[in-house]
Amino acid sequence: MASRIPFSQFANPNADVISSTSTAFQLTAESSTDIWLKPVSSPANKFNAPMLYKTVSSSSFRRARVTVSANWNTLYDQGGLILVFPQADGTQKWVKTGIEFFMDEVYVGTAVADRGADWSLSQVGIRNNEVTLEFKSQEGSLWIYVIDGEKEIPIREVTWALSLGDDLGMWVGIYCCRPSVSEEQLVVDFRGFELDIV
Repeated sequence: MASRIPFSQFANPNADVISSTSTAFQLTAESSTDIWLKPVSSPANKFNAPMLYKTVSSSSFRRARVTVSANWNTLYDQGGLILVFPQADGTQKWVKTGIEFFMDEVYVGTAVADRGADWSLSQVGIRNNEVTLEFKSQEGSLWIYVIDGEKEIPIREVTWALSLGDDLGMWVGIYCCRPSVSEEQLVVDFRGFELDIV
């Protein structure tokens, strides 16, 4: 039977949780916050974005969904769903998907990091600077969907994410970032959050 559970942890508290309930949240991100990784050491490598999350076992994870919106207006502004896989050496592997502001437009940006991160962009399902996103466990893989009305639009399959083992648990949550330099904070609204585990 599925269980819906609220967040219990907050990472990188360089921004405030403005308000929270069990299904609706508002996070702020300061300038120069990001989640990014290159295979070699780089000044751009960062893991300092504010996140609300719950630690669960990857074997118990079934689904996470949220609707995200904001006044996206600065290059690389972003917010959405994230999975983080802490490693024994103190590093992290991760998967994130959310709205991302690029070239003066909003996209669904998805990035996956193992030894380095890759990145893809899509414009499916975005309406009025808002999109509904879903992570789902299917046949051993993590699938990433954009939810557009009743339609689930698949945008990525990550085959390794849920097979890393349960030794250190897996963070499931929401994040926001403002990687560019700005004097203003990015305020991101999250609603309709669901996390299903067994």
